[in-house]
Amino acid sequence: MRVLMLTKGLGRGGTERLLCGTVRLLDRAAYDVEVAYLLPWKDALVGEIESAGVPVHCLDGRRATSVAWIGRLRRLVRERDVDLVHTHMPLPAVAARLALPGLRPAFVHTEHNLWDRYRPATRWANRVTYGRNAAAVAVSGAVAASVRAPRPVPEVVFHGLDAPVGSADPAAARRALGLDLDEPVIGTVGNFTAKKDQATLVRALDRIPGARLVLVGTGPQEGDLRKLVADRGLADRVTFVGSRDDVAALLPAFDVFALSSRYEGLPIALLEAMAAGRACVATSVGGVPEVVTDGVDGVLVPPGDADAFAAALAGLLADPDRRVALGEKAAARSGDFRLDVAVGQLAAIYDRVTARARSGASPPERDG
Repeated sequence: MRVLMLTKGLGRGGTERLLCGTVRLLDRAAYDVEVAYLLPWKDALVGEIESAGVPVHCLDGRRATSVAWIGRLRRLVRERDVDLVHTHMPLPAVAARLALPGLRPAFVHTEHNLWDRYRPATRWANRVTYGRNAAAVAVSGAVAASVRAPRPVPEVVFHGLDAPVGSADPAAARRALGLDLDEPVIGTVGNFTAKKDQATLVRALDRIPGARLVLVGTGPQEGDLRKLVADRGLADRVTFVGSRDDVAALLPAFDVFALSSRYEGLPIALLEAMAAGRACVATSVGGVPEVVTDGVDGVLVPPGDADAFAAALAGLLADPDRRVALGEKAAARSGDFRLDVAVGQLAAIYDRVTARARSGASPPERDG
């Protein structure tokens, strides 16, 4: 089966990393997989995918809303004789559905985010063209429930970790980040965007004397974050470390991992922190409560609430025994989210929809 993964970019976001792990784990004897992406400047994972023997094609879209790349996609699908296109972002998915009518190639779409977070025009276009999908996948129950299209009903496939996160040396991790060995450290990983809302963590830090905040990532709001840090006199307690490809090795440096997102589908950074045995404080949004049980394997707080974050973080920093207990439960819970299991479920979906396409049958109605 010839499968083409289509996405907007190949930066170091959670969606892109899931795609990267998926193509590496698919059975090459059964699936001839290639990857296509639109935005040429979002290419951090291209080398990693190609090193796994998977061809990568840049469709050279100047921006996500451009249409020049559509002709290049049509040629690629024709030249490669693609059986199935697996889309991962709504805008390229909508364009591809319109550009490639008919039963072949078959379409599978993964929803990584809540529908109400899309712009109205994106949500409308996604809904209108959604019936072109032979199957749809959602990364959490919350994401599946948010879909406002009559068919196909999304199948929940909990994605997860590509490989176990090792127990690296906390002291070595702190030295790698230039941190004192004894200072209390709060860490977070994510692109600097409004969605991730690291600004709430900065405001929370202002209420936790003596603690340090480590921000791993880059993004369009970095300038605003740096200004907020400076305005609050926190420059000596906030460390910006940029985008890193060794996150798993850095996680042991954190006493507590914080996820401040305003909305989420299923956050891979949180799963990685849990697998590393970190006590986690996360916002109760999207699929997060499907991963974390408050007070059992982490702590949940409302989004945008700096006071609640400060109280939860300060409480854990002051209680090493509770941190250890939560971290142990978190590590055990993370084992329920394995990418190899998710890839097996995806492969079954691929087989089903391509068999249906070859027979010329219409997608069956499914109970929602």
